[in-house]
Amino acid sequence: MLEARLDAASTLKKLLDAIKELVTDANFECNEEGLKLQAMDNSHVALVSVNMDVAGFQMYRCDRPMPLGVNLASLTKVLKCAQDNDQVTLKAADSADVLQLQFNSKTQDRVADYEMKLMDIDMDELGIPDTEYDARVVMGASEFLRIVRDLSNLGESVRIEVNKDGVRFAADGEAANGSVLLRQTDSARRAFADKEKKEASGSKKKANGKVKKEEADGDEEAMDEDKEEDDGGAYKAKEEDEDEEKNEEEEDEDEEEEEVGKKRKKSGSSKPAKKAKKGGDDDAQGGVMIDMTQAVTLTFSLKYLVIFAKSASLSQTVELKMSNEVPLLVAYDFGQGHIHYYLAPKIGDD
Repeated sequence: MLEARLDAASTLKKLLDAIKELVTDANFECNEEGLKLQAMDNSHVALVSVNMDVAGFQMYRCDRPMPLGVNLASLTKVLKCAQDNDQVTLKAADSADVLQLQFNSKTQDRVADYEMKLMDIDMDELGIPDTEYDARVVMGASEFLRIVRDLSNLGESVRIEVNKDGVRFAADGEAANGSVLLRQTDSARRAFADKEKKEASGSKKKANGKVKKEEADGDEEAMDEDKEEDDGGAYKAKEEDEDEEKNEEEEDEDEEEEEVGKKRKKSGSSKPAKKAKKGGDDDAQGGVMIDMTQAVTLTFSLKYLVIFAKSASLSQTVELKMSNEVPLLVAYDFGQGHIHYYLAPKIGDD
């Protein structure tokens, strides 16, 4: 059977709101790695791929791989019955024809149970080939949403150009034309580079940290036991004396910190530091990072890009990857996984 619990219903709500206009019926493929959804729109121009990792769930159990065929509009209606901060538990037995949803309030004083009929959707998983893109742009998700919405008022298509000057979004309409040029900022490039470096090393630290800590703890315990046996308890007594001295020093330091804190509070010197830190974060979120091997110019349908950009509610940044004559990749990463959109470019008058 499947049993998966999310800490907040808001994540699933935002996810469905982002894709329900693109896809009506789809399979959530469940396995030991998490939940995945992959589907194309009716015109076969755009593809969406959603991945919710096991690590993003508060609790996850899937005894065997199984598909959950759902109507996204119906699932959205059921989720509207949950508060944004409610815990959501999804349950489905093997070969079941219903999906059980349970909403628990944070205080556990309200429990709501719903059932939704599952569908038998015959849909093959599409293989997405690994592609080396010529241009990569990372920018604020809200900025991308604003640009495509504004340009959609002028025309039906947008021309995206990535070159040494920056990334330009241009739309030509019958009554008016418009374009937006975003230049790369050094602060954003450094911020995104640091972020990727931390994410790359984070998984290694988590994997190795526990082993190293257990080994270190084991060595310390062995040393403590050996020393206690050799010294006949003298080491233990010395350790207690050191703890008492350390506590006295900490009490003195706490008193000094309280006096310094009072002085800072009166002078207000701590407030500018907080503002400076916040400003740095805003620069990273609002900046643009461009990684390019060669210039790229492609034209896409604004109707689809506006739908893609609604995923701004899930992530602060969006990543655009482009190569000539290759579908555009629009990627959003969020706490529980990622959502990728692929859009075929317009060729000529098509």
